[in-house]
Amino acid sequence: MKTLKEIKVGQTTTVVKLHGEGPVRRRIMDMGITKGVEIYVRKVAPLGDPIEINVRGYELSLRKADAEMVEVR
Repeated sequence: MKTLKEIKVGQTTTVVKLHGEGPVRRRIMDMGITKGVEIYVRKVAPLGDPIEINVRGYELSLRKADAEMVEVR
């Protein structure tokens, strides 16, 4: 299983599945991260948290803990 946290800067990937439960999973889905959507990793903060991504045409900052819940291919 590969997660969004493992994707390098400048790479594009596709969401396969969302892990996690309840409000956390709902929040990730509300941000537009759903199965089948393409995500481009723009940059990562110097200490690795947060990760800045492009999803559905807008920029989004995501914590590493949340990025670990997003399974990608």
